Amino acid sequence: MKKLKQTLSRVILASSLVSINSFATIVGEPEASTGLTEKQQVVANKYMVSAANSYAVKAGAAVLAKGGSAVDAAIAVQLVLTLVEPQSSGIGGGLFLMHYDKSAQHLTSFDGRETAPAKATESLFLDENGKPIRWIEAVVGGRSVGVPGAFAALHQAHTRYGKLPWNELFVDAIELSENGFVVSPRLEKLVSLKINPGVALIDDTKAYFMPNGEALKAGSVKKNPKLAALYRKVAKQGVNAFYQGENAKQLVNAVKTSAIAPGHLSYDDLINYRSIERKPVCAPYKAYKVCSMAPPSSGGITVLQIMALLEHSNAPLQQHWDTDSAHAFTQASRLAFADRDFYIADPDFVDVPTQNMINPSYLKARSSLIKNTDMGTALPGDFSKDWSDTQVNYEQPNTSHVSIVDSHGNAVSMTTSIEMGFGSGLMVNGYLLNNQLTDFTFNPKRDDKLVANRVEPNKRPRSSMSPVMVFNQDGSLKLVIGSPGGSRIINYVAKALVGVLDFGLSPQQAIELANITNRNRVTTLEKGSDIEHLKPALEAKGHTVVIRDLNSGIHAVMVEGDKLLGAADPRREGVAIGE
Repeated sequence: MKKLKQTLSRVILASSLVSINSFATIVGEPEASTGLTEKQQVVANKYMVSAANSYAVKAGAAVLAKGGSAVDAAIAVQLVLTLVEPQSSGIGGGLFLMHYDKSAQHLTSFDGRETAPAKATESLFLDENGKPIRWIEAVVGGRSVGVPGAFAALHQAHTRYGKLPWNELFVDAIELSENGFVVSPRLEKLVSLKINPGVALIDDTKAYFMPNGEALKAGSVKKNPKLAALYRKVAKQGVNAFYQGENAKQLVNAVKTSAIAPGHLSYDDLINYRSIERKPVCAPYKAYKVCSMAPPSSGGITVLQIMALLEHSNAPLQQHWDTDSAHAFTQASRLAFADRDFYIADPDFVDVPTQNMINPSYLKARSSLIKNTDMGTALPGDFSKDWSDTQVNYEQPNTSHVSIVDSHGNAVSMTTSIEMGFGSGLMVNGYLLNNQLTDFTFNPKRDDKLVANRVEPNKRPRSSMSPVMVFNQDGSLKLVIGSPGGSRIINYVAKALVGVLDFGLSPQQAIELANITNRNRVTTLEKGSDIEHLKPALEAKGHTVVIRDLNSGIHAVMVEGDKLLGAADPRREGVAIGE
């Protein structure tokens, strides 16, 4: 018998609750599939909210009905999601929020990504022999917890673009926390599937999600008085009530004294956290301009690259997936992921060649690598040539996923996460803590060279979250969209963009379009979809093809004349509500 933390690490691996094989099937997949629910596109004239749970969407719509802004509604949505969809996002995690101000024709973004503790080192996820530990050993416990950034970003956005008082945005979340919400079938199933061993191994978390040793039951009413009490404090005192005082002390204590893999988070880490307003990245796509999050999001650049590579390759994108269009999509994705994995990290620590990566000349040259057969593992592009000398400036003045358009035409595209389903497994004051530090590359070196996305003090791990807004040629807003889904987010969002912008589908139809992914590895086709039959033809082109559940959760709002079209992914339990 060795040290306690080593023993508990082995408990995670050997536990009868989660076999290594079943857990391995979800490595890189934050949540398991829980089936399909038919969704109908919603049409409105004034405002629209599309998000991952009906309680949260109703809270956001109620804020908009009172004259609140898109940012106000996003805050109300996130507060409720923390309660009713705790496995996916929450105030113990982080987010990227894009905001479009219609009157000023101005697009900006707020980076609420978690940061590594000041005492974190590049050996954080290395064993005593200097070798990277297995991912399944890294998730649970305090070591994987980054400084939560969600509240800070929401507060910063509210300071700039909020209309209603801060405390009014907490009303629904407090009421639901105190009086209870009806547990959804998805939450019951995800607890029952034991996708995260921390839920059953950490006492406070187990007591909440598995009362009497059994998973929460769909249809039962669940209250969260601890979260209600914290919300009351933050509503009255502001975000300092989260980042300082009792909550901060309890959060730090939970991380540092975790029985499983205690972490390095300190009180100063919380006090010193700041969200960052960043300029989005934008690039043209045919008759449109597509904008998304800048690094440390890898999703924004990678989505833009996929779309541009498709355009420059003259890919045959005509109304539906066939062998040729699916092939082209996967090859563009291979090339984009190769650049993503090599170059993108926190721009405050690494010189990310953002403009080079979305430069039209570079992408046109890169698209020539797309041939009629699978290219195999793509290599990253070479920026020894200064592609920036031909850079065109596409940043114009109008320069759980949540999509919102308010009654004034302002919009929010917000992707929010605690990473793995149920995060680190640690719970404080009724909310789960993230495991976002596992988004760092565990091994700090590759071929004796330092890896861009290695762990460093106060650094933000690379993220795949890809909130997107699309604009028409005249600068008007066309589409607000995004998705959860780990690193597959990038392909999910790009697929939906192809559906709307190339296939001419409605947002609901584009979301329902079968998912295809390739992260510079294998080509994956969505199980049970109408494209399973493409497998032999793609294999004939040299692809290694896997068929599996592809659990996107895309939420979108499209502006069509004076109407708003709201859509939600049938693969999850979200809805769209508008007036």
